[in-house]
Amino acid sequence: MIRMRARLLVLHVLVLTLLVVLAMRLWQVQVVRGQEFVARATETRTRAVIVPAVRGQILDSSGRPLVRNKTALVVSVDRTRLTRMRDGGMKVLGKLAAVLGKPVAQLQQRITPCGPGIAKPCWTGSPYQPVPLDEKVDTREALQILERQEEFPGVTAEIHSVREYPGGRAAAQMLGYLQPVTEAELEKREGLKASFSGVDLAGRDGLEYVYDDALRGKSGLRRVQVDRMGKALGIEEQITPVPGDHLVTSIDSRVQAVVEKALAKAMKSAPSADGGAGVVLDARTGRVVAVASAPGYDPAVWAGGISTRGYQWLLSDKSGKPLVSRAINGQFAPGSTFKISSVTSMLRAGYPLNGTYGCPGSVMVGGRAFNNFRGISLGTLSLHTALVKSCDTIFYQASYEQYLKDGGRNPKKKTKEVFANTARAFGFGSPTGVDLPGESSGRIPDRAWKKDLWNRTSAVSCERSRKGYPEEKDRARAEFLKRLALENCTEGFLLRPGDSANFSIGQGDVLVTPMQLARAYMALVSDGKVRSPRIGWAQVRPDGKVVKTIDVPVVGKLPLSEKERLYIKNALSQVAADGTAAGAFSGFPMNEVRIGGKTGTAEVWGKQDTSWFASFAPTKKPQYVVVVMVSQGGMGASTAAPAVREIYEGIYGIKRHPAVPGGRLTTRLPRFAPDGTVTRG
Repeated sequence: MIRMRARLLVLHVLVLTLLVVLAMRLWQVQVVRGQEFVARATETRTRAVIVPAVRGQILDSSGRPLVRNKTALVVSVDRTRLTRMRDGGMKVLGKLAAVLGKPVAQLQQRITPCGPGIAKPCWTGSPYQPVPLDEKVDTREALQILERQEEFPGVTAEIHSVREYPGGRAAAQMLGYLQPVTEAELEKREGLKASFSGVDLAGRDGLEYVYDDALRGKSGLRRVQVDRMGKALGIEEQITPVPGDHLVTSIDSRVQAVVEKALAKAMKSAPSADGGAGVVLDARTGRVVAVASAPGYDPAVWAGGISTRGYQWLLSDKSGKPLVSRAINGQFAPGSTFKISSVTSMLRAGYPLNGTYGCPGSVMVGGRAFNNFRGISLGTLSLHTALVKSCDTIFYQASYEQYLKDGGRNPKKKTKEVFANTARAFGFGSPTGVDLPGESSGRIPDRAWKKDLWNRTSAVSCERSRKGYPEEKDRARAEFLKRLALENCTEGFLLRPGDSANFSIGQGDVLVTPMQLARAYMALVSDGKVRSPRIGWAQVRPDGKVVKTIDVPVVGKLPLSEKERLYIKNALSQVAADGTAAGAFSGFPMNEVRIGGKTGTAEVWGKQDTSWFASFAPTKKPQYVVVVMVSQGGMGASTAAPAVREIYEGIYGIKRHPAVPGGRLTTRLPRFAPDGTVTRG
């Protein structure tokens, strides 16, 4: 009996203790931490979902799409959720691989964050962003995932907008591409983090990069009420996403197609050709009508991620580096196309416009003979004829004379450097400012450049002058390189007489980009004003309202009087009919469309010549400036000039349907209906 009472007492004490503990816990939950749990309960009942905006299209000058959107079923994986699973999500990936018909290892590689030692395709985006694994899923595959969500936690199959390129490979470098937003971008780019939807892509090159903010639009927001199991109960708040603006460009897709075809044909015609570029500018406005670079590539390779092998191929020498735009990044000696700068330099140095000049087969410059093309003497010429017939020795002599006036090897304290400074006034030696990223500046090799180069390379040159080039199998070339290294070691900081001669005909260390050359010719044949070319013309809302018109800025003026400018232009107007390009334009209907321009054949050590032709048409009131360059293409008249001819034939419809009826480019933006469709091209 006593033992029974003891047990009951213990039980009573235990019950009372549990009641006291429970009461204390209730007091703590309801009083001490009541507000905290109320807030948590509220949070679990609401889910904020950021809704991505539809990216704007990139259109040509008539409203034709260069880049547009198409809807596609996209399978994505929440890698954070998968990694929290006991097996790291391998079971889910295994089932997903079976549905998509892809190896598990490939899917695992796609969701692995990129980093040192991790090969592509890996995940370059934010860790909080779903990783798209397949952007070409059919309905059957999507339904297998959606109907069995319990087997695919963290996996979604949703309709997204993906980029489509109607022109295929055309203008791929200019248009650019998209890639997932990185964590670094979220931190650096103001406003991006706040509107980041989790599936946003960012422009990585070309127009997609330059106009990324306008094209992306603003994400929307949807607050959804859910129960404790996460099932949606209703929408509490909804903010509609704002679609990105369309970018209307000055590109004419019909002309672009003509340029692409002509450039490809020119590349095939020259067996050693390893790259080329074509640029068409509107001579009246400074806007870009077409820009092509060869070799090209299909921008669709970026969809769904690119492998390390695929990316390296785009940047490899074997593929010709198709990711690089030769139009704005390629730097090449311009050859005789550069003489528009050199003849202007002569005028600024005091040589008479209407004077006569001897054009011997060769001239002595600093004790070395510099020859005319094939050593041919052309007698006494005017500057007009010197341009038409492309005499070299006149420019050798003038440039050397100015070199001596500046003090030669012992320069004066204040040198005029007329030839170099005139070239800069034409826009050479600095980026044009075209609205594309990563543009090269070219090179104008003056005395300051020589000193800077020597400071950076003299140590290597001096070491090579002692050790030589034992790895070079050609002993004659090895000996030449050793002598050159000694020369650069001892006096590489000096601008030599030969440097001045080579400069005058666009050879030696002079480098320009095709876009720079086109810009210079545009200034020469229009109004003398140097402009920064523009591809973007206007930002337009999806409902057709123009948000912003993109102007073409004037950034300089040629150092020429109107009389001098017209004199040079008139000389160039004869080149295609009676000058160095006459053979390439034989039979061309000059009475219908007269072409002007200048051939260029630039020598490159160890390679075939670079072929150039810079042109404009019609010569009286130029509408177009067309420049074609083919690396290792041979003579300008044999490769680049025929390509330019084909471009003009395509534009004006000579023996074919015209790309531009009447040859007149549109001056008005396309019109849009309220639903965003183009009503007038």
